[in-house]
Amino acid sequence: MITTAINQQDIQRLHQVFNSIAVFDDEPFNAMLPHWGALTCKRKQILTQIGETEHYLYLITEGIQRGFCNYEDKDVTLVFFYPNSFAGIADSFLLQRPSALYFETLTASRMLRISYNNFMQIAHEFPQVEKWLRIMLSHTLAGLLERQKELSVYTAADKLAALFRRSAFIFNMVPHKYLASYIGVDPATFSKMYSRLEK
Repeated sequence: MITTAINQQDIQRLHQVFNSIAVFDDEPFNAMLPHWGALTCKRKQILTQIGETEHYLYLITEGIQRGFCNYEDKDVTLVFFYPNSFAGIADSFLLQRPSALYFETLTASRMLRISYNNFMQIAHEFPQVEKWLRIMLSHTLAGLLERQKELSVYTAADKLAALFRRSAFIFNMVPHKYLASYIGVDPATFSKMYSRLEK
């Protein structure tokens, strides 16, 4: 893993993504900028281990990552992260408690990151940042509830179709065993379902 300073393109990306969630004024944005760094990783690198506390909020610029755990000797993928999305083990970051998931790169990746202490210091100085955080978490909760509905109600075929509608590009970027794990089927079943979906 290699850490470098952020560049002008990174600054523009941060500005765009932060403001896509809620208006983010220049003063807190500029105060936050010096605390961001850029991290470049190879594929299959674990950034957060189970039992470790998540110390960073990430913004993905390149690559695909996932949050996963092991259950009864099975590798279970719970969430994927994509470019222009925030990433990391959210509950561990916000509550500063040990993570129940691994955070892993599935492809070569580049991401921007800010530490918990620096982010919360900015939030303390600028109440608008706390408001922004509440709005972001509201969107996150909505996504989690939609995912819970998929898990509780959808058939495996429905889950696959929903994933394809939401993130078709990922099917060409990561091994299908991870997608199979995400929708809760074995790779052989996934292959058959995916063949039917392509038709």
